[in-house]
Amino acid sequence: MTPRRRDSKTLAAFNFERLRPVKIFLTEHEDDVVSSPHFPAPEPPITAAQIKAQAQHLGFHGVGIARTVPDSTAEADQRAALNRWLAQGYQAEMGWMANPKRQDIRAVMPTARSLICVALNYYTPHAHSTDPAVGKISRYGWGRDYHRVMGKKLKALLDWLRSQVPTLEARAYVDTGPVSDKFWAQQAGLGWIAKNGNLITRQYGSWVFLGEILTNLDLEPDRPHTAHCGTCTRCIEACPTGAIAAPAVVDANRCIAYHTIENRAEQIPAAIVQNLNGWVAGCDICQDVCPWNQRFAQPTTVEDFQPYSQNLAPRLQDLANLTEAEWNARFPASALRRIKPALWRRNARAALAASAIAANVTPPGPNPQPSSNLEDQP
Repeated sequence: MTPRRRDSKTLAAFNFERLRPVKIFLTEHEDDVVSSPHFPAPEPPITAAQIKAQAQHLGFHGVGIARTVPDSTAEADQRAALNRWLAQGYQAEMGWMANPKRQDIRAVMPTARSLICVALNYYTPHAHSTDPAVGKISRYGWGRDYHRVMGKKLKALLDWLRSQVPTLEARAYVDTGPVSDKFWAQQAGLGWIAKNGNLITRQYGSWVFLGEILTNLDLEPDRPHTAHCGTCTRCIEACPTGAIAAPAVVDANRCIAYHTIENRAEQIPAAIVQNLNGWVAGCDICQDVCPWNQRFAQPTTVEDFQPYSQNLAPRLQDLANLTEAEWNARFPASALRRIKPALWRRNARAALAASAIAANVTPPGPNPQPSSNLEDQP
């Protein structure tokens, strides 16, 4: 049975809510509204500028404000795109993506008027191993569970908001609940949804975690961010399984990240296995090749995101025989706990099998160089 919690950066390319987060302090249930629903929406006694200053003081690397506008063109377009994606079955077994609340932010919180969208840079300049005996883990999972790190900061921001506005109604999410975080982050001016489905920021590339606070405050919104991928197709051409079906449209059925984290089947499809190239937890290929990441990624200032040593170069053979006790010891306070021991063993054994097959096959000729022209040169 697929759990209800979802985790995000794992499926780096997906333009949808991420997989299985740790519930920090709020969920999507109606009884989790922070304050009484009987208060009318207050005139904000604090400004958007004050909120942004407090968010930056708390250590967020990016913060912006989006306004909820019923029947807006942007929300209608996002809703239509989501329905097309679902109709094509690109969600694979992630049934929660069809939650009707995802269609309208006011179904998540009826009194929502503004979203405070935040970002945390998690990039560290460590390289993935090229040793075929070593497993590759997506950067999002190298350090401490980002749900815990961002959740703590979001709670601090929420507590401050409540101290300023006693009548505040608010909900906070870190991949928890049916909120299209990348769409709202773009509406709040943090970045744009790229062709690989990630949110790219000018300051940090796409190596950011996202969170948001829904509020009943009428706050001055930021200008939505425009897209700046231009004619670049590096991510599309680099994906070994062709999972990026169209710009900003990712087919989970063909995504390595989905199959190494969300797929609960006993076996990974053969078409995925032959392209694993060592990946056992997520996949960073479409981010590693992005020119914005190559030019603007910068080391995080969050110490908690520094990699646990055991996550940088795990031996596939060790993972292929991982016990429950070893799993508990290896992944403390980690988003990688989303992947249970049996799935680690499955993934590692598949990667080992693919590596063995590849060692006996003559490698193909070099691939043509993908286009990297940018509409707006960074």
